[in-house]
Amino acid sequence: MNFFPVVDPEQRSATECYDMIGELSELAEELGYEHVQTVEHYFSPYGGYCPDPVTLLTALAARTSRIRIVTGAVIPAFTHPVKLAGKLAMLDHISHGRLDVGFGRGFLPTEFTAFDVPMEESRARFAEGVEACRRLWSEEELVWEGEFHSFGPVTLLPRPYQRPHPPIFIASATSPESCAAAGRAGHNLQVVPSVTSTEQLQGMLAAYREAWAEAGHAPGVYRIQVKYTCYVAERHSEALESGERWERNYVEHMARSVAPLASGAGADYPGYEKFAEKAAAYDFPTSLKANKVLAGDSAAVTDQISAIRDALGTDIDLSLQFSPGALEQDRAVTAMRLFAQDVMPKFRQDR
Repeated sequence: MNFFPVVDPEQRSATECYDMIGELSELAEELGYEHVQTVEHYFSPYGGYCPDPVTLLTALAARTSRIRIVTGAVIPAFTHPVKLAGKLAMLDHISHGRLDVGFGRGFLPTEFTAFDVPMEESRARFAEGVEACRRLWSEEELVWEGEFHSFGPVTLLPRPYQRPHPPIFIASATSPESCAAAGRAGHNLQVVPSVTSTEQLQGMLAAYREAWAEAGHAPGVYRIQVKYTCYVAERHSEALESGERWERNYVEHMARSVAPLASGAGADYPGYEKFAEKAAAYDFPTSLKANKVLAGDSAAVTDQISAIRDALGTDIDLSLQFSPGALEQDRAVTAMRLFAQDVMPKFRQDR
């Protein structure tokens, strides 16, 4: 389960959004879903209801007992590593070791401006933040001398519940190089297929798997999360109607958030300057046919997942958004139940 709140305050209040996420997370645990996760964004309806994933996930951890709790992702460039590592270690304890930590580079110019962080430093800050957190979790009396932070000797408290540390995921949107770096480091991977072609995504995953193997890590123990929005309904046409409405809502809000990239902000993000163009040209039937979004009755969604597994491999995990935009909660509940009842069993033998 993936919660990415792309919603206007006029459509749904923050309180209503958090209450719904809590209720859907409890249902996800009841129905046998593997994890719940959320993002870090600021200011705009494009995810801005979740400026601190740790706060929201702590509430979800308190309402559940089995399901894993995932950041998808936190942005190290915006938080001192001592602060970030400490918050995540606390959540690892509060969840009794159910935490997976996804780290992201960040890509919205308005966010970097607000934090007074140059976008051209984002890659270096990301790499330094991930490694500093890993070492804070793993080592005692750590002395850190980085490009952006220096501290120590310090021993982080609390030490993580999971030893040596929670599983680390690296979020990558379009870069095979970032995927390969994650594989070499022995980290897991999070990707979003909506902004890449199938061929691009295949190249990214191939780079990851090859780098993992070449680095000598144990075969097949990595985890690859691929994130989709998923609309399931008893009537196929109803799912398509919802999908077209709320995918357009997502694309329009994303386009406004990334608009500064088109004028040269974020030069170190090749291809991102075309996000606005892609949004303007968005077509739901084309996206559906390319399996960038899952939508339909249970049989249609099952067929889509089979096709995705044929294209991307059977070693991927899906992270599904059932509550996009201001979709009515009862529709999200119906979709979750139908997916658990009709779709999950078709693939369970592979797990």
